[in-house]
Amino acid sequence: MSLFLETIRFENGRFDNLPLHRQRMENTLAEVFNETAEIPSPENYLYDILKRLKYSKKKPYKCRVVYGRQIKSVEFIPYRFPEISSLKLITADDIDYHLKYLERDALNRLYAQRGNADDILIVKNGLITDTSFANILFYNGRQWVTPATPLLKGTRRQQLLEDEKITAADIRPGDLHYFTKARLINAMIRFEDEADVDIDRIGFQVL
Repeated sequence: MSLFLETIRFENGRFDNLPLHRQRMENTLAEVFNETAEIPSPENYLYDILKRLKYSKKKPYKCRVVYGRQIKSVEFIPYRFPEISSLKLITADDIDYHLKYLERDALNRLYAQRGNADDILIVKNGLITDTSFANILFYNGRQWVTPATPLLKGTRRQQLLEDEKITAADIRPGDLHYFTKARLINAMIRFEDEADVDIDRIGFQVL
């Protein structure tokens, strides 16, 4: 049976974007098992686990939820912010990660091709999608634009779209010169964290 992963940011005594995380879990289980998930409320369930743990309220934690039809495990891991300053474009037309699977072998094989770059930026059917672990935004001097067809529709990306802080469009490798920089976002990396990559540090060859 396939297992799935949900990663939730926990900091200062609260969980980030819980409604969007719960919605994605429910959508995943509805698609895979054709049924509504019978999982405990994330709010009650996760806070109940926290009562039994010692943690620092001053540090962000990665709450890592593994689940199938039911929740299998929950971990709270101190979060270490990644240092990404270059991205290698990798073409992978057959990859499918529209659900957040626990198993990431296909992504790991692509990541192994990064060469001197810090991470990869995956191109599928001619369109830019995601890095190996994050959605991506591009800044054109006026607005932030995210690929309309990501590998995975992240909760942070969805929040920013709903708040109209970003817009979505098809972006091809040949369009990169229209932008000045890129920014990585995911459940753990917020927009305001400014995890930026200069546009000239993105390409099929990164030195």
